[in-house]
Amino acid sequence: MRRGVRHPGVVGRHEEDPSGLAADLRAAVAGEVDFSVTARALATMDASNYRRVPAGTVAPRDAADVAAALEVCRAHGTVPVVARGAGTSIGGQATGTGVVLDLTRHMGGIVSLDPEERTAVVRPGLVLDRLRAAARPYGLTFGPDPSTHSRCTLGGMIGNNACGAHSVAWGTTADNVRSLEVVTYRGERLTLGAGGRGAPAGLLELVDRRLALLRTGYPAGLPRRISGYALDALLPERGVDVARSFCGSEGTLGVVTEATVALVPLPAEPVLVVLGYADESAAADAAAGLLPYGPLTVEGMAADLVRGASGLPKGGAWLFCEVDGEAAARDLVRAADAVDAAVVREAAGQRALWRIREDAAGTATRTPGGGDAWPGWEDCAVPPARLGAYLREFRALLADFGLRGVPYGHFGDGCVHVRIDFDLWTGRGVRDFRRFSEAVADLVVAHGGSLSGEHGDGQARAELLPRMYGEELVGLFGAVKDVWDPDGGLNPGMLVRPKRLDEGLRFEGLPLVGVGRAAARCVGVARCRVDGPSTGPGVMCPSYRATGEEKHSTRGRARLLHEMALGEVITDGWRSEEVKEALDLCLSCKGCRSDCPVGVDMAAYKAEFLDRHYAGPGGLLRRPRSHWTMGRLPGWLAHFGRGLNAAMALPFAARLAGVTPERTMPRVAERSFAYWFAQRASTRPPALTLWPDTFTNHLAPQVGEAAVRVLEDAGLGVELPPGRVCCGLTYVSTGQLGAARRVMRRTLDAMGAGIGGAGEEGAGGRVRPVVVLEPSCAATLRTDLPELLPDDPRAARLAGAVRTFAEALEELAPDWAPPRLDRPVTGQTHCHQHAVLGDAADRRLRERAGLTGDLAGGCCGLAGNFGFEPGHYEVSVACAEDQLLPALRAAGGATVLADGFSCRTQIGDLADVRGRHLAEVLAEGLDEE
Repeated sequence: MRRGVRHPGVVGRHEEDPSGLAADLRAAVAGEVDFSVTARALATMDASNYRRVPAGTVAPRDAADVAAALEVCRAHGTVPVVARGAGTSIGGQATGTGVVLDLTRHMGGIVSLDPEERTAVVRPGLVLDRLRAAARPYGLTFGPDPSTHSRCTLGGMIGNNACGAHSVAWGTTADNVRSLEVVTYRGERLTLGAGGRGAPAGLLELVDRRLALLRTGYPAGLPRRISGYALDALLPERGVDVARSFCGSEGTLGVVTEATVALVPLPAEPVLVVLGYADESAAADAAAGLLPYGPLTVEGMAADLVRGASGLPKGGAWLFCEVDGEAAARDLVRAADAVDAAVVREAAGQRALWRIREDAAGTATRTPGGGDAWPGWEDCAVPPARLGAYLREFRALLADFGLRGVPYGHFGDGCVHVRIDFDLWTGRGVRDFRRFSEAVADLVVAHGGSLSGEHGDGQARAELLPRMYGEELVGLFGAVKDVWDPDGGLNPGMLVRPKRLDEGLRFEGLPLVGVGRAAARCVGVARCRVDGPSTGPGVMCPSYRATGEEKHSTRGRARLLHEMALGEVITDGWRSEEVKEALDLCLSCKGCRSDCPVGVDMAAYKAEFLDRHYAGPGGLLRRPRSHWTMGRLPGWLAHFGRGLNAAMALPFAARLAGVTPERTMPRVAERSFAYWFAQRASTRPPALTLWPDTFTNHLAPQVGEAAVRVLEDAGLGVELPPGRVCCGLTYVSTGQLGAARRVMRRTLDAMGAGIGGAGEEGAGGRVRPVVVLEPSCAATLRTDLPELLPDDPRAARLAGAVRTFAEALEELAPDWAPPRLDRPVTGQTHCHQHAVLGDAADRRLRERAGLTGDLAGGCCGLAGNFGFEPGHYEVSVACAEDQLLPALRAAGGATVLADGFSCRTQIGDLADVRGRHLAEVLAEGLDEE
């Protein structure tokens, strides 16, 4: 043993005295120390199948804080320490049982960027996309670009030696690191680089004694060899590069506090070539042959991962090859023995096709049949020339085990990603998981490959490293670990002396049904934590973007619900104040339902939590006032109508109603839309039922009136439901699910023969289309109604009949020509429309009417009752400032479109601009004709 080596089993006194450890850390570091239930619950998992409960978290402000925290942990008996970035590691290496260092909060800056030298000095918590954005004005970028580039950190990339789509041209992270500043567990501060610079005492001597093993122990011809320690970087003929050898060590040797990285020139004329092949194996066979033509990417994916119409060339699988210049594109197409090919020069077209490839990573988390698929054998790599043969045998192995998964990935580097439908909930399933992992490890080794080709070993693969490297080289890994970290305090159980691959699975103890099972679908890839300027139509996650806090992200909330279901860290179940606090800033935008790769539906989970949280004795009295006022708004408006205007004008009325003082409640209209409709005569037979939602009926009847004008101009007769109806939205969003079900059943009864009885079809054998003008109400009818009343067939029939305004015009009056308005528009697509309804019909209708310009994505921030409730105003405004308000400022005098009543209210309050429903704009156009 060297330097007083201790091989830790259960180490540290933190479990005996966590408060003492926390107190000493608070005294020693300037950053935040958080040993709360919430902080611990948020850090129990990364993006892997594993779970480890930490004692607490520390957010160091600088390298001195890192060293101080490590000193305290060592003084408390070798408390394990794990450095964590975005927490998107797939092998379990970003979790720990001691102290988790959160390097994203304060250590995420760019120290310097030198465009002449093409280098940047960065902190470990820097998000990759921020570095790329800073380098782009100089025509430079950072070469490695994993699919999590919008949230992964440079420190995590160094720890895992991350790669990405462009690795065939620009290599791995290790290929792009010049020097590293690190702190060891014993507090040594080292500057690592080539020529042996910064090597801890004893490392180079140890290597010198094992040169022959290092020269022969690593597989050759393997560009994506990520598994194990890269000790061959310490060979004399490779420059004794200590920084390079440190990359991929997964936080087991030291904590990176600063890195100098290389930047590469962006291609002058990027062209995307998409090549179609019969199947994924044929595409894999072809990939290696394209490398001599200098592609920047050779990405492979199969048709199983493509949703709907794609615009891809013919084929059952494709290679996405980016090249620099049209000449290179022509050469590549000529060389490729492809079924079909597409050459895309325009940036917009390239982005659209790359989005298909990036979306494949999300699609892969679900099987073709809709079941869950998990990591576990995520990213092996073989020599590119052997990839086709490997994939054929891999598919056969999946079939032998009765498993399903769709491979995709970096075919030019021989690296394959796949999520597999392992049964990780039962003992038999876990045993099969182990058997498959061992069998596929042997298959990879037989093809001369690496168990990990991108994400590192962690707990998922480290146990299998002897199959790849042999016991002697793996033993050397342990000796090197002991030189760097003789106390064994840094990320124990990872890479060296690893935990078993089937130990500590995050599914253990979870109930098989309920919100815990639903929350466990979150695989932790953290698309809800996207950092930097928000663009495009996406919504998720507005509260995280406003606060920057993990607990206010979709993933953070899912983790808290997961821990609530387990009952170990969060012990008070549905009464948990920690879960309630995290869900309080959830806007129920439903963005995660569509934007999350696995469709986590936090709005639904929030509704169920609130319903159960306030259940039982005293629950009604514990509810916020806003649940009784805005949560039951449809009932108040139906009974009191305009009388509420006078009531809300009284002193302290807003306060008594649970409305924040920064807001003014909207005024109730002088006459309701239903009243206006009843006073008019129409001889046209009804073709549709127009839904008089609460907002349109009582607060914005002009929208309903405009819609009737347009629909009738299109030749469509309109009727209203025969009785008072309500979708139940406000009851659902405030977690009053019993009341929501009662309201929904009364609505189904009120719809009468139009949707049939409990066992009948509607009148005439079909349900007449139901046009809903308010997107949030339409989304509630399409999704929440059948989910809350699954046993009432009328609910499914009504849900299936719901149409948006644009969908109804397109479906029922396809030959109608809208008024030609020829004007620019701005505004925002309602978040519920984006998540549930889709806006394709709206975009087509706007185009036919000559309304130009794109609507912003994101969430307006008002979100029904959310923006009116005390404590929410600041976040509500921040959400609007993310996309909506900047779009309004940039658009000048453009017509502002906002179909949602909340969106129009927020626009009026914060921008002093009138937003209009598309129906209003078209109705005005009818007047101009």
